[in-house]
Amino acid sequence: MQKNNLVEVQPEINAALESGGAVVALESTIISHGMPYPQNVQMANKVESIIREAGAVPATIAIMDGKIKVGLSKEELEILAKSKPVAKVSMRDLPGVIARKQLGATTVATTMYGAHLAGIRVFVTGGIGGVHRGYEETMDVSADLEELAQTDVVVVCAGAKAILDLPRTMEYLETKGVPVIGYRTDVLPAFFSARSEIKLVERADSADEIAQIVIAKSQLNMRGGVLVVNPIPEAYSLDHIYIDGIIEKAVAAARDKNVTGKEITPFLLSEITAQTGGKSLEANLQLVYNNALLGGQIAASLAAHAQG
Repeated sequence: MQKNNLVEVQPEINAALESGGAVVALESTIISHGMPYPQNVQMANKVESIIREAGAVPATIAIMDGKIKVGLSKEELEILAKSKPVAKVSMRDLPGVIARKQLGATTVATTMYGAHLAGIRVFVTGGIGGVHRGYEETMDVSADLEELAQTDVVVVCAGAKAILDLPRTMEYLETKGVPVIGYRTDVLPAFFSARSEIKLVERADSADEIAQIVIAKSQLNMRGGVLVVNPIPEAYSLDHIYIDGIIEKAVAAARDKNVTGKEITPFLLSEITAQTGGKSLEANLQLVYNNALLGGQIAASLAAHAQG
């Protein structure tokens, strides 16, 4: 890891990295924009606990005091969970938010970037961004995909967010040469739903198998990340047709209200939560917990291989 005075790594995380231990990065947008208080801070604490139980050190990333903070204290998590407004920081926003010393929550793209600067190899999130529905009119493609194409971090998720155009998102990743590995699945999970109709090329049935693929990619000097798609547990999976109908209504509502850009994802998720009577929020929580466990296991396996 190259030292950067705009990156502040918590001592516990720094010690783990220097000793070759397992560390898992976590985004902060899900805390500030994805869930209401106090569910958001409860979720954040539980995710960190799950990662520790899997044998890794959690590193929640956010923008505070003009720096990329890698690892947050309990007090800092509370500030992030309660504060309004909190900037939603994608790559284009990062220099301005740091220069102005604003409080900012990192998206998938900026968390990947922060993790890479700190030397963290594994990152857990709920779902990645991608190609938005109606792309032919809006040209709206998440910066998450470009970061996956160029930043060497393993991203564990429950697929791309179901509000997106999933076939086009997969085509984009294929074009950029990003390996997409299904964990114990042959089809792409669709965030709230455990499966979609999109077939995957790569499958792995253990965290160690995923680690070995990541190691082989590194030995080949291939640029970019690895995307691990982990289906939501069946008990919490929502019917694909049911949730897709609700998403279509939410997308129409966003269009009617002229909601665009970085505001569209929080708007759609809020609409979906309301329309499902909170079922989608519970699903979101459970898939994040599920991803945290797998991410911790992958990080622990990578650390074990590195130490021989």
